Amino acid sequence: MLDVIGLTADEEELYRCLVQLTVARVDELARRLRRPRAEVVAQLAALRGKGLVLPTGPDPDGPLRPLAPDVALGEALLRRQEALEAARVAVTRLTEEYRAGLRRHDADHLVEVITGAGVLRERLRDLQNSARDEVLWFCRANPLAMSGEENVEEFDALARGVRYRAIYEREMLLEPGALADVEQGVRAGEQARVLDRLPVRLAIVDARTAICPLVPDRDSGEPTAAVIGSSQLLDALIALFESHWRVAIPLRSATAPAGDDTDGYQPDADEVRLLSLFVAGVPDKSIASQLGVSRRTVQRRLADLMTAAGVDTRPGLAYQAARRGWL
Repeated sequence: MLDVIGLTADEEELYRCLVQLTVARVDELARRLRRPRAEVVAQLAALRGKGLVLPTGPDPDGPLRPLAPDVALGEALLRRQEALEAARVAVTRLTEEYRAGLRRHDADHLVEVITGAGVLRERLRDLQNSARDEVLWFCRANPLAMSGEENVEEFDALARGVRYRAIYEREMLLEPGALADVEQGVRAGEQARVLDRLPVRLAIVDARTAICPLVPDRDSGEPTAAVIGSSQLLDALIALFESHWRVAIPLRSATAPAGDDTDGYQPDADEVRLLSLFVAGVPDKSIASQLGVSRRTVQRRLADLMTAAGVDTRPGLAYQAARRGWL
């Protein structure tokens, strides 16, 4: 099992035998393993060179003892992991160069059509695992291939510095557990916004690849999606996302800081979260469920915020929250 870091199968078996004996001479090891003495001597020399075996005294033919493997092999394992990661990055880049070359010479390779929820889910995971800069999402209600709680790749990407911007359809936030999933992403670093309606489902990675379903949601059967490479079509999809991002309403988590109120009032973190959901159009009942309070408490807190903003209507509160920088 350790051949991947430079230890042959025979060397590994010899080392394991020495570990079991704690201390042993060459002849004893040769008898136990039923190998020629000269072969065992050569393999022990190799293990000494790798920092796994050491004589117990000055006599080179005396007893031998094993050394801890994590010190000797840990560095080799780390180098192997770094080499594999570098190779993965190189393969990803080479694949992109290959696809770009095909697209330059054959328009048929501009768009790849994939079919099936499982295939779509795996492609979304692969793209996020290879992301280096930014991932953009249009998240509509009733996901076709991957729900928010299944998308663990996002948290791995956020942890390594990839930026995420996601726009959610308001209807999606009303699904059970959806608000909690979105807030978990926001706490991890995702920038989230909300709109009444999104035109399509869409994912864009590093401004180089987009995935977009090809058939309406109402159609039955397996989902079919287009994987779109660098092209004017991709540029148009990026522009579509940015146009919706500019008018979408930000969603904040309980830990997000509020803006500076020019009139002196500063909402706390819980009020910012409440305002964020309210301005996004989430119903009072859903807000109460998300915040773990009663619907009456939500209405009372909104009334308090209206008083602080100097307005007596909910539209007025939404306007003042934006004007004062509370969100």
